[in-house]
Amino acid sequence: MTQVIRNLLDRPGSANISPFQRVATQAGALEDRVAALTDLPRPAMDDLAEFCAVAREASRRTLDMRPFDVQLVGALALLSGQVAEMATGEGKTLSGAIAAAGFALRGTPVHVISVNDYLARRDAEWMGPLYEALGVSVGWIGQSSTPEERREAYAKDVMYASVSEIGFDVLRDRVATDPAAVIVPEPSVALIDEADSVLVDEARVPLVLAGAADPGADAPETAELVRRLSRGYHYELDDQALNVYLTAKGTDAVERALGGINLYETPEVLTRVNLALHAHALLTRDVDYLVRDGRIQLVSQSRGRVATLQRWPDGLQAAVEAKEALPASETGEILDSITVQGLIRRYPKLCGMTGTAVAVEEQLREFYGLKVAVIPPNTPCVRTDEPDRLFGTVADKERALATEIADVHATGRPILIGTLDVSESERLADDLRARDLDCVVLNAKNDAEEAAIISRAGERAVITVSTQMAGRGTDIRLGEGVAELGGLYVIGSGRHASSRLDDQLRGRAGRQGDPGGSVFLVSLEDDLITQYAPGEALPAAGDDGVVRHKRAGYVVGHAQRVAEGAHLEIHRNTWRYTRLLERQRDLVLAQREKVLRGDAAGEALAAAAPERWSELSDLVGEDVLQAAAREIVLFHLDRCWTEHLGFMSDVREGIHLRALGHKLKPIDEFNREGTAAYRHLLDEVELRSVETFRTAPITADGMDPLEAGLKRPTATWTYLVQDNPFGSSVDRLLKRLSPRTRRRQDLD
Repeated sequence: MTQVIRNLLDRPGSANISPFQRVATQAGALEDRVAALTDLPRPAMDDLAEFCAVAREASRRTLDMRPFDVQLVGALALLSGQVAEMATGEGKTLSGAIAAAGFALRGTPVHVISVNDYLARRDAEWMGPLYEALGVSVGWIGQSSTPEERREAYAKDVMYASVSEIGFDVLRDRVATDPAAVIVPEPSVALIDEADSVLVDEARVPLVLAGAADPGADAPETAELVRRLSRGYHYELDDQALNVYLTAKGTDAVERALGGINLYETPEVLTRVNLALHAHALLTRDVDYLVRDGRIQLVSQSRGRVATLQRWPDGLQAAVEAKEALPASETGEILDSITVQGLIRRYPKLCGMTGTAVAVEEQLREFYGLKVAVIPPNTPCVRTDEPDRLFGTVADKERALATEIADVHATGRPILIGTLDVSESERLADDLRARDLDCVVLNAKNDAEEAAIISRAGERAVITVSTQMAGRGTDIRLGEGVAELGGLYVIGSGRHASSRLDDQLRGRAGRQGDPGGSVFLVSLEDDLITQYAPGEALPAAGDDGVVRHKRAGYVVGHAQRVAEGAHLEIHRNTWRYTRLLERQRDLVLAQREKVLRGDAAGEALAAAAPERWSELSDLVGEDVLQAAAREIVLFHLDRCWTEHLGFMSDVREGIHLRALGHKLKPIDEFNREGTAAYRHLLDEVELRSVETFRTAPITADGMDPLEAGLKRPTATWTYLVQDNPFGSSVDRLLKRLSPRTRRRQDLD
């Protein structure tokens, strides 16, 4: 009855799993007959019960793992194009493999998309024997895979890869000038592991293909200038510590240091100072980034890991490097980019699995058209989740945290502590060692060993300190005698900005019916409270530092809901601005495909310059001329698209001011500008292509691109861009100007 009501109300997790449960029951009735077969048949996908029975037996024979009914239900939910919410330890990897094999047996290639290379390789190799038994080929790619290895992996029925590697391959294909160099086939099915992380947490992250280096030589000088400024005198932070602005004294000091310029009449200098000030005042080493191997490495806020190949937009990246006295990394012009959301939406069919999907079903439905199927656990969860323990200050919380760890450790029970950032994890580890308590620290500084570290977290008397969700995807099995002690005990050192991350941390304990426990220790001075509930009245703590008033719990929950709402609105707003470019990119790519694989370029140039075409055709031959035409048009199409991206980036930076002046909605003004610019792009491609064709030296041996002025970047590279946490430069400028303006009004 509960499921019926949820279906009628279309509530989160309302996807009806009853048909899948019936199929799993039917598969159980076939189990003995299938188990008696010497050779397993290739299952027919028009009979899902038979498919499930054969897949179950194949898994038992090859992996020594018999899928539970709920794992089959999860696989069937994936095959129907839903997101399956399965609790930690319930065997999502096996369910995903069965579903991927089912898609492949239907004749549909599948990309199983994970959050990192380690999980992609592990799961492809682990599930390999199952795929082989079902007659399905499988491959994987990673960061070090060669083009040949990538092409071979993409040709398999099932291919495992991280979302970034697929995205980078797509971007590289988009600048290919030879059809034989294209690697990625037409997308078909994406089965996404840790779907909430990929589809929500990383949805806005752009993957970038860049070229043409620009070292940013002015950043060190500006960083040195900003170091001499004093908080409270030269600059101030806003209430949520998300923005920083120069005071009148600070503006005067900067202008004098730069030779008496007017800072607000030199936008490029103002932007450089703003970025240096943000890097200095708002980005914290060992929280937002690490310095390792002589370079900046960002920390993923949703996973607590080093964000491999990820960087801030070039100006902010250079400012942080200058702050840390590091040489400027290679930067340059963006040749093309695609957001993770745009990449995933290329696939005609989507499905995914995660332990926490219901909390983000609104976003999954809004941005991807996906519904969530909640799969019940095979064994009910018996974990004990204690109420939050609330403290007035961070100091009181940290003392209580160390005491709690010491008391529980004395019983021999293993403990996993989830901290909010790298510096907190290392500070806690130092406190524990001062108490003669040995602990293992898992954070972004040693993420290479994370799977091995997290797998041992359930052994007797082990204390593991971990940033957020490090080790996600790796099971924690209880050591001998640990169940009798109560199982793994998870302690959160504070609430995350998303309740989903809290649930993921709790889910590290109590897997598959194991005993376990969890508790969160929260301070009313935590960033979550100060940033998202700054105006709330806070109850006082007792003499022991503990806050017992029930309003404290309300404030924590309220702050978390505000944070979740803010992140959702950011997601919506980003997608509004990227949709137009996504549509335009699709049109450009369709045109590019005609040029790359056909004679569209030759036909266009022959029509635009018939005399030149006729003259060259007699001299060099049709084939040589078609090849030259193709190279000319591809170059200008790619060049104009790069310029279009740069122009639209500038438009978005300034659109709020322009819209404000005309009392228009920024997104409407952005779309109007973007539509007009795209029409100009197509005209410009034609104009430049014809001009080059008329003057390019084309001989019987072909055309030298350099002599024709068609110089492409000598090198390209790929990386992810972490969204600027401070908004656009115009947003920042307005925030800086507003206090100054208010002061002037007061004086008047």
